[in-house]
Amino acid sequence: MITRVEADQYLPLEFVFNPNWWNKTAGISFDESFYFDPATREQHDVNMRRVLFEQLGKYGFGEENPQPRPVAGSLHVAGGFIVPAVLGAEIRFSAAEAPQPLPHPLSREEIAAFITPDPLENEMMQRLISGWNQQRQRYGYLIGDMNTGGILNDAYHFYGGDMFADMLEAADLPVRFMNQIADLIISIIKIISGLSTSQSISVNRMAARLTPSPFIHSNCSVQMISPRLYRKTMLPIEQRMATLLQPYGVHHCGIGMERYASAYAQIPITYCDVGWGSDTRQCLEQLPDAFLGLRLNPVRMLTASAAEICTDLQSLLDPLDSLDRIGVCCINMDAGTPMENLETVCEMIEEYRRNRGKA
Repeated sequence: MITRVEADQYLPLEFVFNPNWWNKTAGISFDESFYFDPATREQHDVNMRRVLFEQLGKYGFGEENPQPRPVAGSLHVAGGFIVPAVLGAEIRFSAAEAPQPLPHPLSREEIAAFITPDPLENEMMQRLISGWNQQRQRYGYLIGDMNTGGILNDAYHFYGGDMFADMLEAADLPVRFMNQIADLIISIIKIISGLSTSQSISVNRMAARLTPSPFIHSNCSVQMISPRLYRKTMLPIEQRMATLLQPYGVHHCGIGMERYASAYAQIPITYCDVGWGSDTRQCLEQLPDAFLGLRLNPVRMLTASAAEICTDLQSLLDPLDSLDRIGVCCINMDAGTPMENLETVCEMIEEYRRNRGKA
C-alpha cells in the first residue's frame, strides 16, 4: 500500500550545493569531523543556514539568525559513505569534496559467500550512533540522516565491471549480492529512523518538504542497465524494500527516466527524482501516485546563461498539465555557479506559482 506524501508548498524548490561551493563560500571543511563530531556538525549547520540566508534569503532560503540544532548529518549536502564503510571500504575525506569510498574489489568466491554484516559492529557506525545519542540526550530529539546509497551503486563498487555481464548471463550471483546489500540498507535505515525524524534528506533536500518524509533509494547507476534488465534483476529487490520502508521513493538522476517509469510504478513509489534529460510529461503520466522532483542540470547552472536556464526550466514544466505533484531541484552545484542563474530559477518558480493557479 502506498503512503502518499504531501508537499509543504505548491511547486517547492530546493538547491543543494557541492562541498566545493560550501568550502569556498562559507569556509567549511568536509573532513571527518564534519560527519562524526556533533559539535562541529551543529556549528557548520548554523553557518550553512546563515550563508544561505545571506545569498538567497529573499527567496526563502536559510535563516537570518539560526540557532544550533541536533543534526545527525548535514541537511545541506548530498552523498553518503556509510554502506561502503560497513562493507569494508576505506573512506577518504577531504576539505572540499564529498567522502569517497576507495576501491575494494571482492573475488567471486567472496561475493558468493557474502553475508550481510551487522552495521552495529562497524566502527564508523558506532561513532555515528554515539554522537547521535549524545545529541538526543542533550536536545531530546534528532533531525537529519545519512545517505545509504543504492543497491546497484554499492554492489558495483565491490563487484566491479563484471557485474553487468553477470547480470545478463549469470544473474543469480549479482542478484544475491544486491539482496544482501538491500538487507544492510534496510538495517541502517531502521536504525536512523528509530533515532531521527527523516531518512533521506541527505539524498535530496526535497525529502524535507514532504510529509511524511520518504525514504529515497539511490538509483544513480540504473541508467547503465536496460529497463528490461532492471525489471529482471532489481525490481523485485526494490519491491521488497518498499514493503519495509514506506513511504518509498526512488532517486533517478540519469537521463531518460521515462524508460524506467513503468517499472518504478510497480514498486510502488511515493516519490521519484526525475533526472535532467527525461521526458517529464511521460514520467508524470506513468507515475500517477508519485510526487516528482524534476532536476535541473548543475553543469548548465554553472556554465549556461540566465536566458538558457530560463529555457531549461520551461522545458521541464511547460509540458505538464498540472504542477500539483511537482517540485524542482538542482543538486550538487559547483563553486562559481552564477547567482544570476539561481535567482532566475527562483523568480521563474514564483511566476509559475502565480500563473498556474496557486500563489
